[in-house]
Amino acid sequence: MTQGTIGGEANGTAATLDPPPDAAEAHPVPAAGVPATPLEAFDALYAFAAPGLVRQAYVLCGRRRLAREAVEYAFHQAWDRWPEVAVDRDPAGWVRAVAHDYALSPWHRWRRSLRQPDPPAGPAGARALRDALLELPPPYRRTLLLYDGLGAGLPEVAAETEASSPAAARRLLHARRAVAERVPALADPDVLREGLAELLELGAATVLGTPRAVRAGGERRVWLWTRGTVALSALIAAATAFTLATAPTRYEPPLAPGQAVAGVPVLSGPERLAPPDPVLRARLDEQPVTGPARLVPLPQ
Repeated sequence: MTQGTIGGEANGTAATLDPPPDAAEAHPVPAAGVPATPLEAFDALYAFAAPGLVRQAYVLCGRRRLAREAVEYAFHQAWDRWPEVAVDRDPAGWVRAVAHDYALSPWHRWRRSLRQPDPPAGPAGARALRDALLELPPPYRRTLLLYDGLGAGLPEVAAETEASSPAAARRLLHARRAVAERVPALADPDVLREGLAELLELGAATVLGTPRAVRAGGERRVWLWTRGTVALSALIAAATAFTLATAPTRYEPPLAPGQAVAGVPVLSGPERLAPPDPVLRARLDEQPVTGPARLVPLPQ
């Protein structure tokens, strides 16, 4: 897939994507030398990428608080996985992808404080463009920002948004058309790029924490997760041991419920004596075994 004529319209016609601005302008290289330690490398990456990322996240979500959270979360993840990020071919792109994912996560809609975007600021044209962007579906909004706002190439946009190149091209064309319908002055891609650049320059007036504070927050977060995992494992082990100690070792059939049976006398001791019984008992007591009722042999 090349950055030229791309066939992807619903009616089968071809649409032309103008080449984005120079990619080197979107990903400048820091002038500092190679950092000597991981701490210095992380601090350099944070100082280089964080201010731009918070403006990008604000353009994507329209909320200053969420934009700051997205950037801090992205750098927490980067510090936790620093051996992986340090050898990545584009560490700034790695952090950018995580920040964009967090800013566009659908779970934030359940947070009451983040249901409505912040009031827009800046000129009327910038406000209209921001409102038009927030009306786009999140994948279209992200694709438009990456291609026309940051100057990323189509293959890079497709990889970062986890889509194929044709799908990324269709998203871009539909996003441009939707923005042009709401703001006709932005129908020209060059004018749209200028508007996005102005919107990114306005950005969000958010004060970011220091690199040290971000590292400490990431380490504290890992410590809390580790502590919670250990506590949960101990609780599961204790519950398992208690179950093994108290569980029955053999099958005990349940007792059937009792039922009343009619016509059977209650078993409550010997029966009462009838009138002939005392006479018979007296005769037995008066006549021992040697009485006339038995024949006993005479002694020899």
